[in-house]
Amino acid sequence: MSDHMHLAFGPLPDLVATASQLVAAGRQHDAEPLYRQWIEASTGHPQLYLACFNHACLLGEMGQNTDAAAALTRALALNPDFLPARINLGGLLERGGAVERALEQWRDVAQRMVAVTGPAITYKTTALRQMGRVLAAHQDLAAAEAVLRQCLELRPNQRDVIEQILALRLAQCHHPVLAPIEGTDRRSLLRGMNPLSLLAFSDDPLLQLGLAHDYARSLANEHADLGRHDRRDARIDLRGRRLRLGYVSSDLRDHAIGSLMAEVFELHDRGKVEVFAYDCGPHSDSAMQHRIRTATEHWVNIRRLDDDAAAARISADGIDILIDVNGHTRDARTAIFARRPAPIQVNWLGFPGTLGTPYHHYIIADDWIIPPEHEIYFSEAVVRLPCYQPNDRKRAIGAMPTRRDAGLPEDAFVFCCFNGSQKISRFTMARWLDILRRAPGSVLWLLDSGEDMRRNLKRLATEQGIAAERIIFAPKRANSDHLARYRLADLFLDSAPYGAHTTASDALWLGVPVLTLSGRSFAARVCGSLVRAAGLPDLVCDAPEAFIARAVALAKDRDGISQLRQRLSDNRESCDLFNMERLVDALETRLAAMVERHEAGATPQPNLQNLDAYLDIGLGLDHEAKELQGCVTYHDLYRDGLRRRDRVRPIAQDGRLWTAPAARRRVRKHAAVKLPG
Repeated sequence: MSDHMHLAFGPLPDLVATASQLVAAGRQHDAEPLYRQWIEASTGHPQLYLACFNHACLLGEMGQNTDAAAALTRALALNPDFLPARINLGGLLERGGAVERALEQWRDVAQRMVAVTGPAITYKTTALRQMGRVLAAHQDLAAAEAVLRQCLELRPNQRDVIEQILALRLAQCHHPVLAPIEGTDRRSLLRGMNPLSLLAFSDDPLLQLGLAHDYARSLANEHADLGRHDRRDARIDLRGRRLRLGYVSSDLRDHAIGSLMAEVFELHDRGKVEVFAYDCGPHSDSAMQHRIRTATEHWVNIRRLDDDAAAARISADGIDILIDVNGHTRDARTAIFARRPAPIQVNWLGFPGTLGTPYHHYIIADDWIIPPEHEIYFSEAVVRLPCYQPNDRKRAIGAMPTRRDAGLPEDAFVFCCFNGSQKISRFTMARWLDILRRAPGSVLWLLDSGEDMRRNLKRLATEQGIAAERIIFAPKRANSDHLARYRLADLFLDSAPYGAHTTASDALWLGVPVLTLSGRSFAARVCGSLVRAAGLPDLVCDAPEAFIARAVALAKDRDGISQLRQRLSDNRESCDLFNMERLVDALETRLAAMVERHEAGATPQPNLQNLDAYLDIGLGLDHEAKELQGCVTYHDLYRDGLRRRDRVRPIAQDGRLWTAPAARRRVRKHAAVKLPG
């Protein structure tokens, strides 16, 4: 009898050790029979459930999900309180499409009464996380929020759980966003907010900078070896070759970013630029990804590469300028940039704001989005295009429906906003309701984001004396059909502080005027940039009162709306918003200038001075009590906080709002004088 056969009747730890060695050597098919034989020979063994669990894990790794589920079911029959088996069985059921049965397993874990131990709490929080993820994916947002709140109460300070809860509240238009949670205070909730959610929460670019910096530190292990592929000091010698330009993105597919970027790839001058696309997104067979791959010289899938391996590939490709098209968004690979695999690294398009890292040198914007006086809100050096946002002039448009088809009244003035529901702040909704009140007979047409969002917005309308029927929800449609119905609207009303980006350019392309309110932060100014670039600068407002008044006036001026539509039609072929040739040429010119600066030893270093102080001050502001957009004393709020901190612990000048007080400079000067005796 072989040694392996002896294991079938020996102690379980010996079996596990031998099987683990085989698995580590890639011999799963040799390890699996050992578990099967041991289980068959060990009926009645007190640890049989553990053997069944390990067997199930191995079967799952081998792709034998049905057999793995059977092994887990047997483990639970032997020990119903063995929670890891329920968690894994839920995962197998979910992957097999049995979502409700998966949720039942996880609910059982969360509700089962077992001894309160560290592992037991870990199992319960894991089950609750799984439930929250699946419920959110199936658009049951209120239920997802409820289970994640339980998860946070069991184990506070889980930053990723806080992120999800706050994102869910924003998506539901559930205000206040920072609702109390047992064991977690308001500052901790705000600090745990994802930087992307913060853009929709408040027009506070100094807090956005501080939080982005804090968040970025959690994305790359700075204690690890990040220098193996570091090329920050590499020469960029373009004699006899083209500039090697790399784009890293998870969204080069049927996604808003894919649509915006497609013509950029198609129009790059291949005589000047050699383009590499590093795809880190989910698998896609979409026509958009096929179009981008066709337009790209080098398409590299780094989805399955870890950060170090991906950085090694980018370094080996000799990339000169690496563009981060994700920033702080889903599926980003920020830790690749932390390894500095290219001499120049750029933040563009995916995240409308600063990244707050020491390894992104530039951010691409335009004159409106980041005027010179707003550069203090960014860690990166600012590079400006004629218009920041590219566009796809080849977007497919379906057949235009009738208003009756879309559920709209035939003769009403239709205000629309097709921004994601997470952008509809309480202050934005209050402005929209005021507009409806002052424009009788008008309706507001919004993109439907589910029952929870509809219920909360209708409740707000009723509380403000506006009939809920005046808010009409557009069900989600295929993109071409969705674009076709834009023309049914009279005026697009922007949200704030996170305004329309792709949705604004879609509306303007289809001849629908867009009214926007520009704030301080990047996300709050993009729509103003697009509207100005389309030739309608008079539709960019700088105060909430002006936004409301202009909307009401246009609702009473059908001729004025017709004239705006005509201006859009007349400008479409020549305006900066849709002049992609000019944008790509300007982009390539700016990239060449970055290379010149690098070769002159002048690549800018991000300004990260005092960001912890700015973060701490911003966390102390009550952003839901009063809207910061339009607050004329905004900088004073931060200067006062910096002054208080400096009196306790002196802080260095930072080139933003803080310069060392003159009195303190005099104290230093006197302290340097040698005293007699």
